[in-house]
Amino acid sequence: MVFHLAQGTVFMFLAGLGIVGNIFVLVKYICILRSTMKSIHLILIHLAFTNMMALLTKGIMRTISRLVLINLLGDVGCKIVIYLNRVARGLSICTTSLLTVVQAITISPRASRWRRLQPRSAWHVLPLLLFCWILNSFIGMSLPFYIKNISSMNTSKISKNNDYCYFESENRIIRWIFIVLMVLRDAGFQGVMGWASGYMVFLLHKHHQHVLHLQTSKLLHRTPPEVKAAKSVLLLMLCFLFFYWADCVASLYITFSLGKDSIALSLHEFLSVGYEILSPLVLIHRDRQFL
Repeated sequence: MVFHLAQGTVFMFLAGLGIVGNIFVLVKYICILRSTMKSIHLILIHLAFTNMMALLTKGIMRTISRLVLINLLGDVGCKIVIYLNRVARGLSICTTSLLTVVQAITISPRASRWRRLQPRSAWHVLPLLLFCWILNSFIGMSLPFYIKNISSMNTSKISKNNDYCYFESENRIIRWIFIVLMVLRDAGFQGVMGWASGYMVFLLHKHHQHVLHLQTSKLLHRTPPEVKAAKSVLLLMLCFLFFYWADCVASLYITFSLGKDSIALSLHEFLSVGYEILSPLVLIHRDRQFL
């Protein structure tokens, strides 16, 4: 009991810290967007909103499961909360991928063909964000049909990954179709993210070589803000990939483990929201790079 109380306290503190950080980022870039209207600012606003959405839904599930308020949400509540959480997790990878691509295009040489794809204003990325919402809403639309509240079923069938909501798959074909779509979405956006990140690393390496040449020539040189922003985006991308794959490994371990490892479950809960908690702290720390 003491362990669960301490565990819940730590989780709620970290989630609260992440929510406050994302609110700060959201408000700050909304104010900046009114004056500068940069596309990257709109993407960062969307990322902060997505992070808040994921933290709030995960926090609701976590609080109810620990307080054993199994009748608070019911079937409809379980469907809505878990569906929104799944959509938010999908939006996180889409937004991070879009952020990486836009930043890679921004630091491209002016003569490069990729520079022609640079959004001319913040509103030009709105169709891409809308596409992300439609895509993730469609992929997650199968979840409400398989989610039930614990109070409506025999406890012997409850999944060990959910304390008060469980998944009951009646049609395995439909279930696997949406699983494949989810895997393809993650693989596709991570592939795009990897390409854009590799391209940025290449450009940053060329810039570093140019800086060394200027230093040997005893010329003054100031690092462009786009280059600093690119380094910040790369740091965000690395954070996302770390928590994404660590979460996948923890999920596989919990799924195939014979016993209920409380430490593994606690670690998995943190990893599932680690990026949403850490990303606003990274943005706040490197805030000037995006101005």
